Amino acid sequence: QVRLVESGGGLVQAGGSLRLSCAASGRTLVDYGVAWFRQAPGKEREFVVGITRSGTNTFYADSVNGRFIISRDNTGNTVYLQMNSLKPEDTAVYYCAAAEFKSPGVSPTAYDSWGQGTQVTISS
Repeated sequence: QVRLVESGGGLVQAGGSLRLSCAASGRTLVDYGVAWFRQAPGKEREFVVGITRSGTNTFYADSVNGRFIISRDNTGNTVYLQMNSLKPEDTAVYYCAAAEFKSPGVSPTAYDSWGQGTQVTISS
């Protein structure tokens, strides 16, 4: 399995931006469809955005479409999530997840590997 480590979380004011990174090791990330999920306190983990192995196709939840951008650097074995126009409701722990030889889906059960998460807090 690939190992995933997220970074880049923090505390920002509403309207601000953050860039999250998901660094992979142990396997080449090109073998994996990758997604970002998030989980707020007391809520279920929800799909945010996914990107196919080649990076050609991306899929966004309606709540973040137009504000978040996912990208990947297969040479650098890293996936990025640029988050703009942040809102207090974006506050959550953000997780990177990878599905071997699959396109990213919205169900957490489709993923083989998960990072430990990074906290994102948006103040109003």
